[in-house]
Amino acid sequence: MSDNEFDILDELYFVASYTDLKRTLSLTDNEICAALQSLIKRGYVKILYPDQDTEHEYNEATFGQHCHDYFYLATKAGLVVHNSN
Repeated sequence: MSDNEFDILDELYFVASYTDLKRTLSLTDNEICAALQSLIKRGYVKILYPDQDTEHEYNEATFGQHCHDYFYLATKAGLVVHNSN
């Protein structure tokens, strides 16, 4: 797991919007979206949209366009991996 991915998981113990992540982390938009995409593909993070309570299916083709619109939350698997590092 990269440092960026670890730092993002650190912020996702509770639901966080993209804006929250951007404000908290010292990463570029591209770095945040790339790390989120990697974490989502491995099942470590889930997407919530249009609100914080509705799980949204990951779509690789459109994720980059909508990365900034979503809320994110670490999955149980993501928390286990994060805590083992």
